Amino acid sequence: MTKLLERLIDLLQKPFHSSVLIFAVILFIILLAPILLRSLKIPGIIGLILSGLIIGPHGLGWIEKNAAVDLFSTIGLLYIMFLAGLELDLKEFKANKNKSLVFGLFTFLIPMALGFPVCRYLLGLDFNASLLVASMFSTHTLVTYPIVSRMGISRHEAVAVTVGGTMLTDTAVLVLFAVIVGSVKGEINVHFWYTFGVSVVLFLLVVFLLIPLLTAWFLKKLEGEKRSHFIFVLSMVFFAAFLSEVAGLEPIIGAFAAGIALNKFVPRTSSLMNRLEFVGNALFIPFFLISVGMLINLKVIGNGTAAWIIAGTLTVVAIIGKYLAAAMTSFVFKFPPTWRRLIFGMSSSHAAATLAVILVGFKMGIVDENVLNGTIVLILVTCLVASFVTENAAKKILIQEETFVEEPFMPITEQKILVPISNPGTMERLIDLAIAIKLPKNKFPIVSLSVVDDDHTAKAKLIEAKRMLEKAIIHAAAIDQKVEIITTIDQKVTAGIKRVAKEIFASEIILGFAMKNQFSEMLFGNNVKYLVENTDLAVWVSSIHSNLNRFKKVVVICPKFADREFGFHNWLIRIFRMSKTLDLTCHFLSTPQTFEHVVTFQQQQRSSVRISFEEFQNWEDFTSLGQILTPADLIIIPLPRSGGVSYKLSQESIPRLMARHFENFSFILVYTSSADDTTELMFSHDFDNTIIEKGMKLVKNPARWFGKLFK
Repeated sequence: MTKLLERLIDLLQKPFHSSVLIFAVILFIILLAPILLRSLKIPGIIGLILSGLIIGPHGLGWIEKNAAVDLFSTIGLLYIMFLAGLELDLKEFKANKNKSLVFGLFTFLIPMALGFPVCRYLLGLDFNASLLVASMFSTHTLVTYPIVSRMGISRHEAVAVTVGGTMLTDTAVLVLFAVIVGSVKGEINVHFWYTFGVSVVLFLLVVFLLIPLLTAWFLKKLEGEKRSHFIFVLSMVFFAAFLSEVAGLEPIIGAFAAGIALNKFVPRTSSLMNRLEFVGNALFIPFFLISVGMLINLKVIGNGTAAWIIAGTLTVVAIIGKYLAAAMTSFVFKFPPTWRRLIFGMSSSHAAATLAVILVGFKMGIVDENVLNGTIVLILVTCLVASFVTENAAKKILIQEETFVEEPFMPITEQKILVPISNPGTMERLIDLAIAIKLPKNKFPIVSLSVVDDDHTAKAKLIEAKRMLEKAIIHAAAIDQKVEIITTIDQKVTAGIKRVAKEIFASEIILGFAMKNQFSEMLFGNNVKYLVENTDLAVWVSSIHSNLNRFKKVVVICPKFADREFGFHNWLIRIFRMSKTLDLTCHFLSTPQTFEHVVTFQQQQRSSVRISFEEFQNWEDFTSLGQILTPADLIIIPLPRSGGVSYKLSQESIPRLMARHFENFSFILVYTSSADDTTELMFSHDFDNTIIEKGMKLVKNPARWFGKLFK
């Protein structure tokens, strides 16, 4: 017992030398610090920094800076910058590029112009330190973005302008930072600028040309290797960071550039994005923030008033600079006061990028401990101010702008997606499609269904089906989505699907497209045809050969008068949502009239999806589209039901033509929803009008066959 006690006392000697104990203490801090400080409304980033201060060499002295801590800290710093580039909405930036450019210019130059003379002449910092701190004022982190997202105004124009301006100002600050570092090293001369220019160009070529090509090739060749995708992306990030060092830039610039280069390969709703964010936010980034706290020395602040003056000055200048930038932007574009406050609230918080710049400057000796400690105070105050201002402005926008509607055509409570699965090979892609068209705020889980025939093997088939569907739960859980599984028995599979769809009040059904070889099944397969004819739900029939993030654009082929069909807005809003999630352009092949309605609807929705148009009306020669389409396109064809205003008999052959002539293409056939209220139609109760339709088909089908024969 005595030896055990002595061993315990030896292990608890400060600073701790046991790697296991150090790691355990840090994990407990990562777990408990945000929870304990959440009740005090203190941001989690501040809690982790304060925890690092307490356990660090300038606090209780439990943990000291060593090689292991420095390694994890460096990984966390690069991870922050990588996620900053990865999560940038490039499409939102392009949609509001002019306004974002003006705001980015203001939010970079005004804090710089205000901060440099204050640091140089009021605080007495040297030229390089003044320039570095002034650039720190220009950068900001979208800490309060979750607030506007939670309130449902993430698509608001003021939000889009702020997000775009963030990308511009952060990029400009990082470039300026590279120049400052070169100046401190004494390398600023003609040779430096020549070498710097050439190396930066080579660096950008590798990051934005070679890495995307390698990524596209790797993800295609190892499509099913989910772990390999994660490791490959991280390898590219640290490879880019190393190349940045070789080019004379800081590694954080390489990590940020890698995030932008890989942006289109990692959709926001993908399992890969979920894994990247989870690992970073759960381990590496908190480790970095704790290590930052370990650098803080409260004794410096307690030694005199100089440290407090620096902290107060930095905080005041940072807030004033960002407010003036928001005010100038609002003045130029005549934004209302609530928009100005929202832009200021979102752009006034300093966190990750600010910390990254100052920390590197501190390690290089550009700034001292007073500035580092003052930056921590600045982060605390600006995060709190930004949270209060953003929440208040967002509430006022929701109250005052009653005409703004996020998703008016499909209430959240009405979208419930049913995904019948019979083939395990298509399960993941069907679930991914359901997630891509699903409303982010929708709390209903996706329902995965398996129907087995009612025979003597039904019990064994049910057990096997349940095991198969459990894989759907695991796949969706990796993307933070919920899947509910249902296994059932019925005399006929399609009858079971129809029954379950009614029981759960499904809004749409997503099925896999079976490539049939038998001519009798070529039209569509009896299962899909039965569901289309016997339900009024939208039916999505999918034949997708690769992951959704592999496509270059979405091509929507619309029949004439598709805009006048019931359910037009519902399938269109889903396609817009999927295109936004995958960051793809939407190219419409339709009549000018239909595209005009598409543009009007896009403007009503304030959607930032890029859309383009090409006229197409010759459905009799559908196979000619093979000259326009490529295997890199995701083809979507909304098909009306029999009797619809845009229905033509020639559309019945579309599934057969897609199976025969476009088997290497990925496509989705969308049978639009139909109105279920037909009580006002003549003969709706005492006459079956399908008899006439079937008779017309019997006459028209041979006529079309003979016409093609003579042609």
